[in-house]
Order: sequence, then C-alpha cells, then structure tokens
Amino acid sequence: MSIETAKAFVERMKNDENFRKECNEKSSVEDRMKFIKEQGFDFTNEELETVREKLQLTDEELETLSGGDFGPFPGGR
Repeated sequence: MSIETAKAFVERMKNDENFRKECNEKSSVEDRMKFIKEQGFDFTNEELETVREKLQLTDEELETLSGGDFGPFPGGR
C-alpha cells in the first residue's frame, strides 16, 4: 500500500473513461475494492485522503472519480 499507488489510481480515474466507468459500475464497495486491487492498486483510505489533499481535489471532484462516495472503501470519509 502506498500514497504513490493511490495517486496513480486517482490519475487513472481522471484520465481513463473506460476504467472509471467500469469501476463506478460495481454494485457494492466490496466489488469495487476487488476490481481496484485486480487492476494493481492497493491503498488505504488514509492514503487516498492524503492524495486528495495534495492534489487539492474538492469533495465534488472526488465523488465524480469515486462513483458518488468517498473512495472505494467503506467509511472512507
């Protein structure tokens, strides 16, 4: 797990419409987590929050990237 991996995930969500769509179509947090890990991303909510702060993403921008909730993990906020 790492901040670099979380940053790579955010960048891919921002730049890869197909990836973002496939990730956001997962029906549950567990399915989304599994998909994200299968794609090679392994990070914690805290690491994702650190990236959000460093990139100065608004809550709205992050929600757009993460399918309407904060990050792929339960209780991410």
